[in-house]
Amino acid sequence: MRGNLAKRAFHVALIKPSHYDADGYVIQWRRSTLPSNSLASVHGLVIECARSRALGPDVDIEVEACDECNTVVDVRAVAKRIRSAGGGMVGLIGVQSNQYPRALDLGRQFREFGLAVVMGGFHVSGCIAMLPTLSADLQEALDLGITLFAGEAEGRMADLLRDVAAGQAKPIYNYLSDMPEMAAAVYPILPREVVTRVAGHYSSFDAGRGCPFQCSFCTIINVQGRKSRYRTPDDVEAIVRANAAQGITRFFITDDNFARNRNWEPILDRLIELREREKFNIRLLIQVDTLCHRISNFIAKAARAGCTAVFIGLENINPESLMGTKKRQNKIWEYREMLLAWRAQKVMTYAGYILGFPTDTPESTARDIEIIKRELPVDILEFFYLTPLPGSEDHKNLYLRGVPMDPDMNKYDLEHACTAHPMMSKETWIAVYTDAWARYYTDEHVETIMRRAVASGVNRTKVLDSLTIFAGSARIEGVHPLQFGFLRRKIRTQRRHGMPIVSPFIFYPWRAANFLNVTAQWLRLMWRYRRIMARVVADPASRKHFDEALRPHTQPGETDHFVEAFADKIPHTHGAPMRLPAAAG
Repeated sequence: MRGNLAKRAFHVALIKPSHYDADGYVIQWRRSTLPSNSLASVHGLVIECARSRALGPDVDIEVEACDECNTVVDVRAVAKRIRSAGGGMVGLIGVQSNQYPRALDLGRQFREFGLAVVMGGFHVSGCIAMLPTLSADLQEALDLGITLFAGEAEGRMADLLRDVAAGQAKPIYNYLSDMPEMAAAVYPILPREVVTRVAGHYSSFDAGRGCPFQCSFCTIINVQGRKSRYRTPDDVEAIVRANAAQGITRFFITDDNFARNRNWEPILDRLIELREREKFNIRLLIQVDTLCHRISNFIAKAARAGCTAVFIGLENINPESLMGTKKRQNKIWEYREMLLAWRAQKVMTYAGYILGFPTDTPESTARDIEIIKRELPVDILEFFYLTPLPGSEDHKNLYLRGVPMDPDMNKYDLEHACTAHPMMSKETWIAVYTDAWARYYTDEHVETIMRRAVASGVNRTKVLDSLTIFAGSARIEGVHPLQFGFLRRKIRTQRRHGMPIVSPFIFYPWRAANFLNVTAQWLRLMWRYRRIMARVVADPASRKHFDEALRPHTQPGETDHFVEAFADKIPHTHGAPMRLPAAAG
């Protein structure tokens, strides 16, 4: 009966923007590799508004969602659907700083069609949270008539839709001082046809938001707050069941540190029950800190719940660097124990490593990477520039001091040097970043990683595929592995605002040559790594492989070389081991 009352429609188009490559083309793939939790969260909120008929009993709220990393945005077609419905809006969702120029270009095009556009995400929220005045790029959005949304939309989406539908949207909605509770919050969920555009059909959800730590390079604490908020185990189970109903059982839990979620154990218990009793084929990727192994049963239960890979914020192994950025929770002398604990559960480990802390030099960085290769059993190491992201304490301090930072937000992707380094020139810093990938992913070390995987029972196909992607993305595709996807698209007409659209007679021959060159490089790398893996698997010695990084504990009287390398720099706080006199032991 209610459906018969509907006489109008309000069409909401949700778009998660990508960003531009060095040539000004949108970075886009046939299949991307990471799901967008922001898109899932906002989609769930709009669906809830549709179910509750937030715009009245006579208005159907329609919603479409796309991640531009894997879907071509046809601005004209979206505008036509909104106009055909009789009204609506475009939501530019989860916009990070490096995605802001692309989001602004999309917003500009939609505004030319006279459509209402609302933009939210970490860039908008971070700038409003940390800067004393509105930044010039946010003002440009306002001048175009784009509405800015800062904060989280739970409990606010219906009011926003009503304002837009009435033509009374405010220029800025600021909810940063009022963080909603996560218990009983609307579930983040996307339609199957959106999820399947992600490799492996991974969806995502956040079991909690906020972080109690104080890392100066982090934006989360200033956007989501320093008070952690959590979903209930009931809610997480419901999210998993709702996704499983459409055949989706692989999830990236996007909590910055799931190990510090106070509900981690009952959540994992629920997932274990779903896997072991109801035979849900759950697979999890989670993010944790370097002390997660100190939490009793955490790693064992994560593995039982379906965790096959874990992202670890290693950040750096130099104590001076970690202390200088307030990352006091990282204890370098415990890294190996933590990594071995995950390996014992056959879970693959990814670790992020930041280059460009104030005390870093080319020599110290090369030394530290060699120490990691020799002493730590991490599978995949990924490198980032230390970047003053808008919304971080680092960015605010540089801004207030008038220190020059790159004005192009497209470069704030952790792959570019965006400000000066006290010890290195920009050219040197770039060389350090390039060298780090080549230094870690040597054929010799790749073989060592493969041998460790075979000896430990870690999924060798997963290890092989990840090694290939992480070794090749930056060098072959010119993008960080976390931006990687399969079969790169480059749309001739989708180029950055202000850059010329290249003639098809020039573009398509160039694109064909580029595609063939990139494909040839990938095939060579894949062939080489598969030959190495075949040799490793065929070698009986691989099953008994042992090296220094796999040594479980330092025996009495032995030297822990990893700690010894930094013994003079480890602050004797936070439980740090004291360096023993030479005669001791």
